[in-house]
Amino acid sequence: MASIETASGPIGLLEQGTGDVPLVLLHGVGSDKSVWLPQLEAFGEERRTVALDYPGYGESPLSALSGHDGFAAACWAALDALGLAQAHICGLSLGGVVAIAMHAAAPERCVSLVLADSFAVHPDGQAIYDRSVAASRDVGMRGLAEARVGALVAAGTSEKLQAELIETMARIDPQAYRQGAEAVWLADQRERVSRIGCPALILCGSEDKITPPSLSEDLKDLIPHAALVEISGAGHLSNIEQPAIFNRVLAGFLAGVEQAG
Repeated sequence: MASIETASGPIGLLEQGTGDVPLVLLHGVGSDKSVWLPQLEAFGEERRTVALDYPGYGESPLSALSGHDGFAAACWAALDALGLAQAHICGLSLGGVVAIAMHAAAPERCVSLVLADSFAVHPDGQAIYDRSVAASRDVGMRGLAEARVGALVAAGTSEKLQAELIETMARIDPQAYRQGAEAVWLADQRERVSRIGCPALILCGSEDKITPPSLSEDLKDLIPHAALVEISGAGHLSNIEQPAIFNRVLAGFLAGVEQAG
């Protein structure tokens, strides 16, 4: 585990591999950079791969930067500190929302976007936000994690993985979680999404109950040139539930982008 000093304060990160154009991985509201370990291991063998924490998460302290635009600014600050001008940006759930915001802030720096189990706007976002905030205060982060884990993953997910997800979520600072919940569930970036011009890949678990495949189809309607792939047997955390499939699809997309470039 590590962090880097940036113009926006310390940002937690995990990094493997080398190269000038990295794959940058952005986590969801109930996790941190560690959720990307299967991708760091797989992609770090062939390219520079960086997983970041948002302010308040993991090894990034709370800061004045909040909301998806604040998180996007913090991520760009981390890449600036690493000396990285451009990147492939891959985000899951809240990470996808932040990836869209990163593109809006600096489209010329985005070689490609991967939006996994995410959306431009969530039709039930206000209700999910209200429930999330109330639960974080009423039962605490561990209680919220224990109550929520079954909805996050597909049926049949191992108890070991579920226990790991609970422990990760239980470690999140409640204030940071509430900021993250606001950033994701209250987002409406339909206008921004319609302006995405770089290569884009949309991924969604076939069993995702949090951001169901219909929301990925909505994204596809707004980004007509994007590829859309449904990952069979995965719930909301497709990258860690079905890492082999997720990695294979992502690797093929990145190879295609780089060959075309």
